[in-house]
Amino acid sequence: MTSVGTVSQSLSYAQILANAQKTTQTASTTTSGTPPSGSSATSVTLSDAAKAALAEKDFATVTSDARATMDALLAAAKLTSPLKDGALAIDLSKVERRELYAMSTNADQKFTVEEQKAAAIEMQNRFDQALAGPTAVGRVTGAIKGLYTAALAYFDGMGPEEKASATYADQRSALEQMLKTIEADPATLPGAVANDPIDAYMKRLADGETGELRDIGSVAADARATLDAFYKSSGSSKPDYSEFDSRSIAAVALNAGSQFSLTESRAASNEMRTRSASALLQSLKSAGSSTDPGAFAQNVISLYGAMSPEERSAAGWSDNLYAAAVANYQSASKLGSLLGAATDSSIFGGTSGGSGMSLTDYL
Repeated sequence: MTSVGTVSQSLSYAQILANAQKTTQTASTTTSGTPPSGSSATSVTLSDAAKAALAEKDFATVTSDARATMDALLAAAKLTSPLKDGALAIDLSKVERRELYAMSTNADQKFTVEEQKAAAIEMQNRFDQALAGPTAVGRVTGAIKGLYTAALAYFDGMGPEEKASATYADQRSALEQMLKTIEADPATLPGAVANDPIDAYMKRLADGETGELRDIGSVAADARATLDAFYKSSGSSKPDYSEFDSRSIAAVALNAGSQFSLTESRAASNEMRTRSASALLQSLKSAGSSTDPGAFAQNVISLYGAMSPEERSAAGWSDNLYAAAVANYQSASKLGSLLGAATDSSIFGGTSGGSGMSLTDYL
């Protein structure tokens, strides 16, 4: 099994979307030095030092903010617990990572057992989502390295309190050790090193315990409430989806629960397609820096694998797109193997005659 480049694997769906949106926003605020047409907002650019100062709130403040955040979410949902039948009953997807950690560890004894469990579920869901794209790629390529590079990127985004924990130290060390082992032997599978979070993820994946999403009806209800609040506060009748995550936009575009007007659904559909087009463009640019001719196909597979069924439907991404990406990768891989056969070395790295199980076998 040929190994694949790391550039394309390191960009998750969320990262590619974020990069695309950042590029669009930067262009709109710097082209003329004035806000975009129709906006009265003032564009403010913060220095790196200012951004760092904002990010470095002391943990006591983070904990107080987390308590306030949880109270607000429960009040908005008219609930007393964030869980129902052991699953999340409120949307924690927009809660800041350090606040989630404060909730999960019961910082300053401010959180109930159910609130701690809810935060832990959300944190696990975010880790699983970061690995969804690389897992989709691994199913096709048989390569495992992408899961470890994605996991390391996820760990690097954790807050200072989380990074100070023994669990973080053990798991990050395991990730680094596995990457070194994979470099020496690409056939290495999860489980070869203790405390490997990818091994635990694979076991949950096998048991069907990953990728659990909130019911689209609940997502739609939250989107409806957010739009109504926006209309009331802004005085505008035009929907604004700039702060919506892609699944919320998909819920509006698909008119889940028949809660949205034709105008709202059309605007959401346009927004979803714009974002997905930007993501494809970013993945093409990312693939351009790779020596692997199948890199773009892998990026498309990763994007597709990280999207929910509702997001794919709203973006117009059919099974045919996925099938075409898989066929493209397989053709490029076959060509690489043929070209490398003369020297018994794959142009993608490693040897063309590798032995042992691959991630495809493992999955």
